[in-house]
Amino acid sequence: MLPTILITTYFFLLGIVIGSFLNVLIFRIPKKENFITTRSHCMSCGYVLKWYDLVPLFSWIALGGKCRKCKARISVQYPLIEGLNGVLYAITFLMKGLTVETLLYCLLFSSLLALSVIDFRTYEIPVGFNYFILALGAVRLLADLSGWRTYLFGSLVVSGFLMILFYATHGRGIGGGDIKLMATCGLLLGWKLIILGFLLGCIIGSVIHLIRMKVSDAGRMLAMGPYLSIGVAISALWGERLIEAYLRFLGL
Repeated sequence: MLPTILITTYFFLLGIVIGSFLNVLIFRIPKKENFITTRSHCMSCGYVLKWYDLVPLFSWIALGGKCRKCKARISVQYPLIEGLNGVLYAITFLMKGLTVETLLYCLLFSSLLALSVIDFRTYEIPVGFNYFILALGAVRLLADLSGWRTYLFGSLVVSGFLMILFYATHGRGIGGGDIKLMATCGLLLGWKLIILGFLLGCIIGSVIHLIRMKVSDAGRMLAMGPYLSIGVAISALWGERLIEAYLRFLGL
């Protein structure tokens, strides 16, 4: 029990540290700003943050959500992204153990989290995230060459359907970034899990967006990336169990 608690804590701490970097990507990529060499700074006054201002979660809490110098409000997005990424890492370890799959899924979830926020705000999925997920899928394929058909078919089954939809609607039915996202995630998850993830994403997206249209007068146009990402994450962690439960329900 103690080693499990310690490793889970380690994964959570690792997750919040990487979550801090995700916040940098979320704010800077849409603005075409350098996210590697440019120092972290206050968005209001330009104050260059010291190391003790950058401790994930804890610095935001200690500063009361305000800039140390100008006292401008710091977005609550910072601790939310850091905390959520940490929780996802901890859950992934608890579900999958110390495996290559755990590492790949943790990095996948970080990518999905960052691209979801960007897509929700800009209706665009930066292609760099899809390249990164493609690399994760290639590692998964090489680590399990005996199941190569599962992964290659996974990269085509949903993305192929979406490609047909894209051309049939002249690009109005689905975005190109969503097609690439399903192709790369399918290579990582395999065909069964990516189909389930796609279906879950569509259901979740439909329900949430209908509620948003009713409550906040949101338009009909929606960013599918966040909802597809939620579906993929659920499928990656619990997909096998959901599929088995469904087959038992059908008596198969």
